[in-house]
Amino acid sequence: MRHIIFFIFVASAIYVYYRGRVRFGVVRSLTDYQVLLAPVNTLLYLFSKVKASAYIPVSQFPEMQPLQDNWEIIRQEALALNAEGSIAVATGYNDIGFNSFFRTGWKRFHLYWYGKDLPSAQANCPKTVALLKSIPSVKAAMFASLPPGATLVRHRDPYAGSLRYHIGLVTPNDPKCFIEVDGERYHWKDGEPVMFDETYIHFAANETDHQRIVLFCDVERPVYTKAVQAFNRWFGRNVMSAAASQNVAGEKVGFVNVLFKYFYELRAQAKKLKAKHRSVYYVGKWVLILGILWVIFW
Repeated sequence: MRHIIFFIFVASAIYVYYRGRVRFGVVRSLTDYQVLLAPVNTLLYLFSKVKASAYIPVSQFPEMQPLQDNWEIIRQEALALNAEGSIAVATGYNDIGFNSFFRTGWKRFHLYWYGKDLPSAQANCPKTVALLKSIPSVKAAMFASLPPGATLVRHRDPYAGSLRYHIGLVTPNDPKCFIEVDGERYHWKDGEPVMFDETYIHFAANETDHQRIVLFCDVERPVYTKAVQAFNRWFGRNVMSAAASQNVAGEKVGFVNVLFKYFYELRAQAKKLKAKHRSVYYVGKWVLILGILWVIFW
């Protein structure tokens, strides 16, 4: 049985690696979060109703129309938050999903996260939160800011159970403020939505003098069969919800982010070791990876 599981894992990892035109190197891919979720993601890809593509026509998701119809109302709440500095970096190491982005200028304000409400969002953005909750396929949402000169490094999101929806709220309306998904570039425009598959490698940059703010949503990936749909929803409620973060002190943080604080401390020590003894660091890293695989599959 373990050998069958191992075969499924390897076959899924290879499929995920070759999916798309842009890919990381083999070493980077072996330690990528998405590879660890390769069997889950492969299942969702195989049963997906959405054609494999970097960008997906928003017209395939008519339930999202209320957000476009009310984008100026959403914009007003986002501008009020932005004026008081509430669209910001995490207050500590409690946002594993987006932590690396903060170092290159990206900021956010969570509105909803896989079944987890945030009191600060309810208090400051009641109209936006109400609109989001009226659309069952929206599983998570936030305001995301990319200030002038900020970037997002090349990455791919780990979980294929959702698709990413952006609608421009405050944008430069300029090709120099863009996102590139699997080699295809798009620049945000005020009031215009875009949908893309965030499990393809993508990056973003704002090379203008104007801030960019979008409404950012995770939208449930449409899949064939009730069983796969039920699994996807279970995974979101029980796994993705564990990565819930906070906007202000006192809001509940998910279990994964509680652990992340301690993981980050270990990572900091590992970086020090890498700086002083690079060869020792890499030997230890691969011994750990291979040891984990041995425990799981043998």
